[in-house]
Amino acid sequence: MNPEFYTLAAFEYVADVQILKGRLEADGIPVFLRDENTLNSDPLISNAIGGVKLQVYFSDKERATEIYNEIRAYAVDDQGNFRRCPNCKAQRMEIYYNRKGIFYKLFPFFEKRKYKCLNCEFITEPS
Repeated sequence: MNPEFYTLAAFEYVADVQILKGRLEADGIPVFLRDENTLNSDPLISNAIGGVKLQVYFSDKERATEIYNEIRAYAVDDQGNFRRCPNCKAQRMEIYYNRKGIFYKLFPFFEKRKYKCLNCEFITEPS
C-alpha cells in the first residue's frame, strides 16, 4: 500500500466532513482527517490552519474523487436551482473564498462570496 496521501477536500468545521468520511469508509476507502483534533479543541482557528483536511491514499484517489463528486453539495440560487457557470454553462459551482491577504484571514466574514466552477475553474460573483 502506498503510504502517501492525497487531500481530497478541506472543510471549515469537523462536523462538515463526517458524511463524506462515512460514505468513503462504507465503500472500503480508508480516510484520514488531518487537523481534526486541533479544530476539536479550538474551532476558531479553522481559517488560520486551512480547516480539517480529508485525506485518502493516492491509490484510492480516483475512486474517492468520484464518490465525492457524486454526493457533493453544489451551490444553488435563491429559487433552489443549481447555479450555472457563465463560462461553460455547467451546473457544478461551489462557494469559493479567496482568503488572500492577512485581513481576510483574520476577518473572513468581510470577504464577498464568490462561486467557482468545478469544470472550468471560472470564478464569478453572484448577480
